Parts: sequence; C-alpha cells; structure tokens
Amino acid sequence: MQNKSDQQLLIPVFLTVFIDLLGATLVLPILAPLFLDLQHGIWPIDISALSIPAKEIPSIIRERTFIFGLLIASFPLAQFFGAPLLGAWADKAGRKRVLTISLIGTLIGYILFAIGVNQHWVWLLFAARILDGFTGGNISIAFSAISDVSTPETKTKNFGLIGMAFGLGFIIGPYIGGSLSDPNSLSWFNFETPFWFAAILCLVNIILVIRFFFETLKTPSTKPIDLLQGFRNIGAAVNKPHLRKIFLVVFLATFGFSIFTQFLQVFLIQKFSFSQSDIGDYFAFIGICIAITQGFITRLISKRLKPEMAVSIFMFTLAIALVLILFPGQSMYLY
Repeated sequence: MQNKSDQQLLIPVFLTVFIDLLGATLVLPILAPLFLDLQHGIWPIDISALSIPAKEIPSIIRERTFIFGLLIASFPLAQFFGAPLLGAWADKAGRKRVLTISLIGTLIGYILFAIGVNQHWVWLLFAARILDGFTGGNISIAFSAISDVSTPETKTKNFGLIGMAFGLGFIIGPYIGGSLSDPNSLSWFNFETPFWFAAILCLVNIILVIRFFFETLKTPSTKPIDLLQGFRNIGAAVNKPHLRKIFLVVFLATFGFSIFTQFLQVFLIQKFSFSQSDIGDYFAFIGICIAITQGFITRLISKRLKPEMAVSIFMFTLAIALVLILFPGQSMYLY
C-alpha cells in the first residue's frame, strides 16, 4: 500500500503529464498551415497581386512541405539524443531537478518558436524544436517517478491514471491549438498565439513541480552518463532474440502512426482545404477515439484473446482505417 505522501505525488505528476501533452499537441493543427498557407503563413505571398506565376505554386508547396517535414523530424531526432541523457542524469541527480530543467528547456523552446513565427525566422523555428526535443524528457522522468513510488499492487492503477492524463492532453490540446490560431475565433489570434499559451502552461507546470513534486529517487546511480546511450539502446533491443520481434512491431507501428499524425495535416489541407481550426477538431476526435479504445475496447478484447492475436487485430484494423481515409470525397466521411 502507498503511504499518503506517495499518493500526493500522483497529483503533480498527473498535471505534469497532462499539461506537457496539452502543450505538445496543441501545435499539431498549426505547423502544416504555417508552412502551406501562402498568404498568412511563415512565408507570405501576395497571390492576389499575381506576384508569382500560378504554375509555380505547386513547386512552392512541395518545397515548403519538404521543409515542414524537416522541422517535424528535428524534434524526435534531438529527443533521440537528449532523452537517454536526461534519463541517466535523473538517475544520478534526482527526478525533481532534471524534470525542472527539462521543463525550462521546453518553456524556452515555445518562446523561441513564437518569436520565430512573429519574425518569420525559419532558422529559429528549427532551433526551438531542437532545444525542445533535446530537453523534452518530461514524460519519461514523470513515469520514472511513478515507478519509484509504486508497489506491485498499485503500479497498474498509477500508470493507468497517467495514461488518462496522456489521453486527455491529446484530446484537448489540438482543439485548443486550432482555436487559438484561428482569427475567426478572435481577431488577434494568429499562428503564434498557441505557442505563447503553451509557454504559459509550461510555466505553470514548472511552478507545480517546484512547489509540490518531492524527490522520489532513493539510491542515485553511480554509472557514468553515456553520450551514445540512444544507439546502445537500439543495439540492446536488436540483440535480444526474445524481444526482437516485439521491438520491431512497436517500431513499425509507432513509425507508421507518427507519419499519419504529422502529415495528416498536409492531406487535410490539400484535399479538403481544412483550416487549422478544422484540423484541431479532427485531431481531438481522433484523441476521443483513442481514449475509448484504450479505456474500453482494448480491455474487452484482451480479456478474450491472447496478446498476439489482439495486437494483430488492432494493427489490421488500424491499417484498413488509414487506407480508407484516402478515399472519402467529402470531409464528413473522414469521421
């Protein structure tokens, strides 16, 4: 059984994960319109004045989509190197200190991104995403803290609570991001507004951690920090025969779903002329579906089928759904 102080830790950790996911997902509906909106995006063009020939517009869209892809990739690439280092540092210096520093890095990243949008500095957008990615070990550290204070009897319940925070952040974040960037909601809303809002949320998160988060690390690690830990983790996964197939399945599933979530924005803009508000609504709908699946359908199926069969059914169903998204002639059928 958990003592009272351990139970009290769940509240700041829950809020940390929720606010972190809220800040991370509210940018989902914004990045693609930021690059692909030729009149109001990061590189505005006066189309009405025909400053460029119409035949050049598809080429411009392709170039901007490529840069958009690079910007998307910069965050997880930086996270690949930064997350293992932050994790190792948290094992030595403590969860609270490293979590606070990680959140400060995220805060600075949001502020730099907002400034980059305001000044139309694409290089600053990349710098902001790289900084945010490298210092973005917030959730993994929060999970480590939960693991520190959980007993075998309470671990499932505690991680389920954190999973709920994850799901709520994914549902609410895109909706808020789409709304805050839409000038039709308020005249002074624009592409930079959600990033200032995310910065405020991150500041609140930092205050909560400093005020309410207590240190959970009992025995600091004496192992030296390995700068190549990310590559070693991949090697360790590949060299374990009994886990190799599982890691491969998780990698392919995550890889495919990441492409879907990041580039769905481009598809929705090009095929259905979605605004960032429309994209936010659609991502919120996806979040609700994920929450229902994880909360009810997954439990129902896992009780009746072996894990291998359940995973196969989920993957097959997801693959069919992703293919079907390509065919609707009207946006209402996307839902």
